[in-house]
Amino acid sequence: MSKKSLVVLIALFVAISTVIAGCGSKNNNNEASPSASQSASTESASPSESASPSASPATEVTLKIGAAAVPHAVILEHVKPALKEQGVNLDVVVFDDEGQLNPALQEKQIDANYFQHVPYLDSVKGEKGYDFVVTTKVHVEPIGFYSDKLKSKDEIKEGAKIGIPNNPSNEYRALALLEQQGLIKLKEGITTYEATPKDIVENPLKLKFIEADSATLPRSLPDLDGAIINTNLVLEAKLDPNSALFREDANSPYANVIVVRKGDENGDAIKKLDAALTSPDVKKFIEDTYGVAVVPAF
Repeated sequence: MSKKSLVVLIALFVAISTVIAGCGSKNNNNEASPSASQSASTESASPSESASPSASPATEVTLKIGAAAVPHAVILEHVKPALKEQGVNLDVVVFDDEGQLNPALQEKQIDANYFQHVPYLDSVKGEKGYDFVVTTKVHVEPIGFYSDKLKSKDEIKEGAKIGIPNNPSNEYRALALLEQQGLIKLKEGITTYEATPKDIVENPLKLKFIEADSATLPRSLPDLDGAIINTNLVLEAKLDPNSALFREDANSPYANVIVVRKGDENGDAIKKLDAALTSPDVKKFIEDTYGVAVVPAF
């Protein structure tokens, strides 16, 4: 082999070696790519980032609250959007039988209820063993006297048949309203918000009292001279609340309240619910929607 041919052969060998080395380096880089990608994937799924407060699906909670239909559930539906923005999904469950709302709370079927006033709660919690706590007052539904037959209080005649609720606290409430109007007088010393017609010591018109389930009173009006009816039942029966011959004033102690099981009153979701229900927005909503029928208690 000539010297010139040997030089060409050596140069060719060096060139081939360089190409092979370059291909090896490229393959090594490709093999490194998956591990880098895996590292990035692992980093993006770090626990601290997934638990970030900005991850709303992870922080949203559901608050299940049982309520009477009107106005309670209507007011709760009004605050739903505001609570949603704060991470609280409000699940409003309407109970046709309000008598089941406290048992449902006791049995943990719901997280809170909104339908009752404190005198009613006090009248049943001892008997039933409820360990409940009131978290806030929301509104008063001034109980009123309604009639299909009479146009004013002065038309109430001797022996008139008057319907009143038969549950203890509302029965006292009805009788106390009649006393306030000068139609009867109750015995002194009643401090438990409970009374029946047996506790009447003066009844100059000899009024006859028909004790009945509160929910039946609106449809019983044709058979009575008048009845004292809770405003939520008036609204549900589509009666005009302005047609009451007389009603409680705004100083009534019968504010409707949010009630929870003892120990739950300091929960974050409950505090947000209470704040939403006692906001200026809700006060205006109640006044604009219900007028004299429902009065904000805050």
